[in-house]
Amino acid sequence: MSTNVTNDVVIFGLDNSKELSEQIGKVLKREIVPANKIVFADGERILSSSITVRNKNVFIICNTSKPVNDNLMDLLIFVDSLKRASAKYINVVITYYGYARQDRKVNGREPISSKLIADLLTKAGVTKIIAIDLHNPSIQGFFDIPVDDLRGQFIFSQELKSRKEKFVIVSPDHGGAVRARQLAELLQNGEEIAIIDKRRTGPNKCEIMGVLGEVENKNVVIFDDIIDTGGTIINAVKALKEKGAKKVIVAATHGLFSRGFDMFENNDLVDEVIVSNSTSQSQNLIGSNYKKLKVLSLAKFLALVIEANINKTSITEVYNAYSKRNIK
Repeated sequence: MSTNVTNDVVIFGLDNSKELSEQIGKVLKREIVPANKIVFADGERILSSSITVRNKNVFIICNTSKPVNDNLMDLLIFVDSLKRASAKYINVVITYYGYARQDRKVNGREPISSKLIADLLTKAGVTKIIAIDLHNPSIQGFFDIPVDDLRGQFIFSQELKSRKEKFVIVSPDHGGAVRARQLAELLQNGEEIAIIDKRRTGPNKCEIMGVLGEVENKNVVIFDDIIDTGGTIINAVKALKEKGAKKVIVAATHGLFSRGFDMFENNDLVDEVIVSNSTSQSQNLIGSNYKKLKVLSLAKFLALVIEANINKTSITEVYNAYSKRNIK
């Protein structure tokens, strides 16, 4: 893979995305530069570049999953250092956007933290955000800078197409119906969709009301953007099994697994869990002995997107290549 512009681009990988950054560097045939980092006894930190970035087009590969606040501060401090070092453009490839679920006020006197994070990143000096499956696409509107909200469906469609099976794509709630429909259309095999009808009773708690759609005697894929504690997904699996579903695969772009993966590994109702390596947690699970877990790499997809940004070409061409399976 080659690019038209070579000398004015610098790609950094923060330590929370070290493995993914290295994979992207191999695809792009570019050096991934680590950030210098010093942590003081009281927890304060300094991050800076070891090379000149003056008038450079800079990309930072990172995520803000657990520990969310530490990773977020690392990013903000590093962006500030690059701005003060006269970087021309600062593009943040943020594979998981922390606080994305606080995108609106549910109750009185609550914050809209995802907007706050957008303001902080912009004020720090970020000139463009490249994200993957923002929890709510409207978060793009919280920014006054360009945002590419990439679709994780393209990665998962490639994997599911290779299975040579037909699935019902299930959304775990009404809000994810569009995401499920997009994945079903990418599979191009006449896949149907179904929706879990649920109501949320508290943080990380929900009650399943029913299943909308036909799943009896069919293989299903529950597709979501985030697996956090896993309780909601496990309840959805139970509801699908009660409706007669055969194989149940759980798929999500961001695997947080706040309560660990054992609850999936030891559950007889779950056949497989597929996530991407967008978060520190899912990256740490690569190479584990879990038999039900498959972690898909975002490296090729993100490398193509970064290349498109460097060469000033359309990301639609990347999407089209994945849709047509024209990926080498």
